[in-house]
Amino acid sequence: MTSTNSILPMTAAELTRKVLQREKLLILDVRSESDFRKWKIEGEQIDSINIPYFELMDDVEPALEQIPTEEPVLVVCAKEGSSILVAGLLAEAGRDNVYYLQGGMKAWNEHVEPVKVGDLTGGGAIYQFIRIGKGCLSYMIISGKEAAVVDAPRMTEVFEQFAGKQGVMIKHTVDTHLHADHISGGRKLAEPYKGTYWLPPKDAVEVNFDYTPLEEGQTIQLGSAVIRMEALYSPGHTIGSTSLIIDDHYLLTGDSLFIESIGRPDLAGQAEDWVEDLRETLYGRFRQLSSEMVILPAHFGHPSELGDEGKVTATLGELFESNRGLNIVDAAEFRRQVTDYLPEQPNAYQEIRQTNMGLKYPSDEEQREMETGPNRCAVHDR
Repeated sequence: MTSTNSILPMTAAELTRKVLQREKLLILDVRSESDFRKWKIEGEQIDSINIPYFELMDDVEPALEQIPTEEPVLVVCAKEGSSILVAGLLAEAGRDNVYYLQGGMKAWNEHVEPVKVGDLTGGGAIYQFIRIGKGCLSYMIISGKEAAVVDAPRMTEVFEQFAGKQGVMIKHTVDTHLHADHISGGRKLAEPYKGTYWLPPKDAVEVNFDYTPLEEGQTIQLGSAVIRMEALYSPGHTIGSTSLIIDDHYLLTGDSLFIESIGRPDLAGQAEDWVEDLRETLYGRFRQLSSEMVILPAHFGHPSELGDEGKVTATLGELFESNRGLNIVDAAEFRRQVTDYLPEQPNAYQEIRQTNMGLKYPSDEEQREMETGPNRCAVHDR
């Protein structure tokens, strides 16, 4: 069949905006069935079908039968090449509105999108940086001409570019804990600005680099408006996990508390020892805080957690009403829930922990491979 239809690239940034704006889109994922089951592009208005590439090379008709003619279709593969070939076959068969994901799932895994959360007292603002393909969340707090970045991923360029557009210097970078699902960019981001890199000391016993200890009760002053960032020790996910109270209104919980779940205590092999710490953090320390405190976690696990403009946030009071991890009254049942029913562990999490300790130095490509797939930091996975 001869066709004049052409295929078009769609960038990870363009796809992110479609997901955040809840636009309807059909995705034809041509990776293997096992890869598709482990990790795929999700959104409230995203429909996905999986037909492996090698099947489509023999016959594209099965795909044509499953793709509504009136909808645009985005073909997705691991790195881009296979999706271009399949998209071309669909166009040759007469389908229009055919796109391929530029850079494939590799690009989707690394795209980071900034979203404004709100303004701060006396000036300044807080921004949430959504790494949508991985479910990671980072933050930039701005006051005057200074900024602090919390839980930065290894893709630090987006923060440098954003700081440049805002006309601010990054004076502080903070990791709320030693991450096991992604490689931290905190130290790397601090270097060009000669900024201070903060890390909880109980998570830093084996690290091979210098850092400034982040301990409970410490305050980090930021900018001309003197925005106060106060550390709140909140162990359980790790022994050093420390939350940050920003402007007496926002609580950056790291991986201790999410919108729909709670942090898992097992990624350092200490689940039985840390489960009581986790319960005390959630049911003791966080219960003492204002119910109006706005929760800003370090991860999300499902598109249902994406709110207006893509923000991932809720008040603490709302979470004590809706989050099942905060409503397990019986202590023994809580222990069972967070030790016996845990989801699959993150990809290469031991190697990621060692990298974040400064004990391993993988290449850029090795880092990409280590981070492939979704985050699995929550107790309750879907």
